[in-house]
Amino acid sequence: MREDQKRYSEMTAEELQREIAMLAEKARKAEQMGMVNEYAVYERKMAMARAYMMNPADFQPGEIYEIEGAPGEYFKVRYLKGVFAWGWRLKGNGEEEALPISLLRKPNLPSS
Repeated sequence: MREDQKRYSEMTAEELQREIAMLAEKARKAEQMGMVNEYAVYERKMAMARAYMMNPADFQPGEIYEIEGAPGEYFKVRYLKGVFAWGWRLKGNGEEEALPISLLRKPNLPSS
């Protein structure tokens, strides 16, 4: 099996870094050419690859995280399965969804 056919879960950190760099270049080219949908696909793939370089134990059920790339949007984690956090958006329709953990950031809350 060729390296580019491996699942992200089977790749080493170095392979994931190479994959992310390659996807970033493809995303840059798609953006330059005005290919919005293709750009979005590469962005999603990069988020997935980054998720496999993170530790799911750093994310806790019941916690609220800001969604990367969506300022002011927050996500409450119900549970984790692999590199996905399952939960719901605080301002969403209440439907449960899964996000790669690489899209979640601890919010910078103002201190009182």
